[in-house]
Amino acid sequence: MATIQSAVKRHKQSLKRRARNRHVRSTVKSAVKEVRAAVSGNAGEESVEALRTAASVISRAGSKGVLHKKTASRKISRLAAAVHKANAKK
Repeated sequence: MATIQSAVKRHKQSLKRRARNRHVRSTVKSAVKEVRAAVSGNAGEESVEALRTAASVISRAGSKGVLHKKTASRKISRLAAAVHKANAKK
């Protein structure tokens, strides 16, 4: 453990950020899994609703800097394409 006060503070900040980032990343993964499950289960309306929720969670993670903005955009785009493809088959 650091002995200099600024290093102690920095360490505390990094622990807080790590916990926050882990929570956000976990939430993103769960949202993506829900969309994928709805798509594979052929649940049309559920997949659209899950996509809406996931897009919100992912874009929030991108704006906070947990995910890179382009990574967030790419994830949303790929999920939307999967939902659209699944619903077009019906």
